[in-house]
Amino acid sequence: MVAINKVTAGGHTIQEGGKFFIIAGPCVIENFETLETTATELKRLSKVYDFNLVFKSSFDKANRTSVNGFRGPGLEKGLEMLADIKRKLDLPVLSDIHETEQCAPAARVLDILQIPAFLCRQTDLLVAAAKTGKAVNIKKGQFLAPADMKNAVKKLVDSGCNDILLTERGTTFGYNNLVVDFRAIPIMKETGYPVIFDATHSVQIPGGQGDSSSGLRQYIPTLARAAVVAGANGMFMEVHPNPDVAKSDGPNQVPLNRVEELIKQCVGLYNVVKTYPDIQLPAPGQCGVEPQLAKI
Repeated sequence: MVAINKVTAGGHTIQEGGKFFIIAGPCVIENFETLETTATELKRLSKVYDFNLVFKSSFDKANRTSVNGFRGPGLEKGLEMLADIKRKLDLPVLSDIHETEQCAPAARVLDILQIPAFLCRQTDLLVAAAKTGKAVNIKKGQFLAPADMKNAVKKLVDSGCNDILLTERGTTFGYNNLVVDFRAIPIMKETGYPVIFDATHSVQIPGGQGDSSSGLRQYIPTLARAAVVAGANGMFMEVHPNPDVAKSDGPNQVPLNRVEELIKQCVGLYNVVKTYPDIQLPAPGQCGVEPQLAKI
């Protein structure tokens, strides 16, 4: 197993065996009240359960299924609201970037720049993000093999960025469906960078409602807990006070009043799992002479 680099993101240190790391918040910025309500509760939980928190919300959802889908307030207004959350609640913040021109203004506010899954191979975007000097979280494309993320990592490293996070969010399986292969977590960790598991987009059903995506929220806890046991260094989850009226990705967001137990269990599992050493088994053809079983 390759040693995981120590990464600094949003003032937090993410490393193997360190504190659990959670990126959480509403899918898209709808209004300041929703941001503040969600961020306030998440910060409270970070103190109770002792994990490192980065607050997230998108100023623009540029990849909506329908041209009529709500995209958010846009770059300028969205960054203003995230800056207010950052200042008022003393929280690091993250949002998606979609174009090279967004990198510099976004980096003046954001602590982590996030590369959306659909854009994880966009060289110019990765290079521009790296050159801001901020930490970068790359979401693995639904179409990409986990081992191929090494190429996205190299684009960032060669452009001067070493504070890199990789996020697993499921893989396209036929039409309108995603599956999670938990081998992706150790495979992506072979890049030498921490791996985050996106527990909410992994239950998304892209385009499942015809002109918008659907989701299977009930499976979020199962996948989240499994990812922790599989070795994830942190969790990404979208959280909303009332997902049923959310303007984006409601079916796969966690209700704010139900997120505490999920966080409690994930942090608890992580703190147990990290006390166990990795079990290293030999690859095929490398077993050598097996030790003799003890005679009874």
